[in-house]
Amino acid sequence: MAGIDGLMQSLDTRQKVAQIVVPWLPGSYAAFDAEALDKARMWIDSLQIGGLIISVGSPLDVAAKLNYLQGRSRLPLLVAADLESGTAIRLLGGTPFPRNMGVAAAGGELDAYQVGRISALEGRAVGIHMAYAPVADVNNNPDNPIINVRSYGEDPNQVARLVAAEIRGMRDHGMLSTAKHFPGHGDTGTDSHIELPVITAGWDRLDSLELVPFRAAIAAGVTAVMSAHIAVPGFNGSNSRPATLAPDILTGILRDSLGFEGLIVTDALNMAGVVRRYGAGESAVMALLAGADLLLQPGDPAIAIDAVVQAVAAGRISQERLDRSVRRMLALKQQQGLFHRRLVDLDRIPTVVGSAAFQAIARDITERSLVLVKDSTDLVGSFKNARQVSIVDLSKDGQQSLGNTLLGKLREAGMTVRSFRLYPASGAASYDSARAVIRQAPVTIFMTAVRPVSGEGNIDLPPAAAELIETTARWNPTILVSLGSPYLIRDLDGVHAYVLGWANRRMTEEALARALLGEVPFTGKLPITVPPRYPLGAGLTTGATH
Repeated sequence: MAGIDGLMQSLDTRQKVAQIVVPWLPGSYAAFDAEALDKARMWIDSLQIGGLIISVGSPLDVAAKLNYLQGRSRLPLLVAADLESGTAIRLLGGTPFPRNMGVAAAGGELDAYQVGRISALEGRAVGIHMAYAPVADVNNNPDNPIINVRSYGEDPNQVARLVAAEIRGMRDHGMLSTAKHFPGHGDTGTDSHIELPVITAGWDRLDSLELVPFRAAIAAGVTAVMSAHIAVPGFNGSNSRPATLAPDILTGILRDSLGFEGLIVTDALNMAGVVRRYGAGESAVMALLAGADLLLQPGDPAIAIDAVVQAVAAGRISQERLDRSVRRMLALKQQQGLFHRRLVDLDRIPTVVGSAAFQAIARDITERSLVLVKDSTDLVGSFKNARQVSIVDLSKDGQQSLGNTLLGKLREAGMTVRSFRLYPASGAASYDSARAVIRQAPVTIFMTAVRPVSGEGNIDLPPAAAELIETTARWNPTILVSLGSPYLIRDLDGVHAYVLGWANRRMTEEALARALLGEVPFTGKLPITVPPRYPLGAGLTTGATH
């Protein structure tokens, strides 16, 4: 630590504060002299920020942009990304795993370890050092609009085992990990990107449920814990202060009760659950006072830095308190070898990211993750004998088209397949056209991918789409396929068969086609309860017929 001691002495207060500020950066292509990079250059040249959270882009675009910015920065940047369920969520061409709930449905700790291992190898190849993953929330609320399939499930012990396995996979292959969202975002019915959710549970429930995976994460050597923008009034009376800004949560529970000595990261500070109530500057100050070390994604990094510098000057934040967080940040950079090598080899990226070996592992997990929740008339069991099928794609605007890959695979198998696409804004005429397509075939497949989307606030099908599914099931053998939320059948139990695929990806539809055609078995089991009929662990098992 001698090198860090000397480095600390060379930094003034503003430079120290900047080291713990991590703004958001798009991963899309930009020329190095483009206006699109003006803001990032200012963050590095003038503010001297300590890190970045990188968003969606191709592996080469992300790596080239990060190399350029690393080269400009006086100190190396610690780069993070939301690598939930693998890199495909951020890297176009990264290995596509099922969402966490699907990994749990596949059934093994080795699967979660592989997600962590491959995330680490692919992420490090493009210059990412820290994953804001795994999600350690226990999704025990079916109406949760923002966690849902991002969680490993509702059984805290199973979630704990899989969280720990993913962390070990990352740790063993050079990636820093982050358990989120402390003290647990799974039992909320509100999206914290819109407003502040409230968990009313007291210590006994929190201790026996929400905190179980976080204890396991700490025992597995997790690098960081990310706070949640949720109020937990059971710990601070009527106080509605979010956990991110609550000393009794971050210091009292996480540091003191759980004994966590690593890095505490805030959730994004530009989210309405925090910034609307406290403002961009004061929320940064309050987060540090609560016990946070890293200020993630403030709406305006300059305002956040100014506010913390002023708080240090006024004595609200002691120099010793600031130094503890800065030391943790610099120690991670040292641990990752960034003071010796901060750039990545662009030529090596295509040999790692999305490699055939990684794809094969993901394909195997995806096939085993499929859950046949219901097949009341052996519709799925006999599906391979169908000659004519209609597929209705219930897409969201801007969402990757559903059903195209499945349609192609079924046609290759000799079936006549007709399809129609509906959107949330589709009107009566479009629904009439969909009904006409449905009537042309004796079997109907509805494809949907309702999933958590930041700021959307709900996770339901449009009422017109739900009505069409229920009406169709009264006259046609009907299969409902969800490539997102597993809870849709609560209101659609009239369908004859219900299949869960967890993620809207080509690989998922390929696996689905193989399972429907009897080439691979359905073996996945529910890692959650789907009320009122389908308990934890439910799932029909079929045998491959060829």
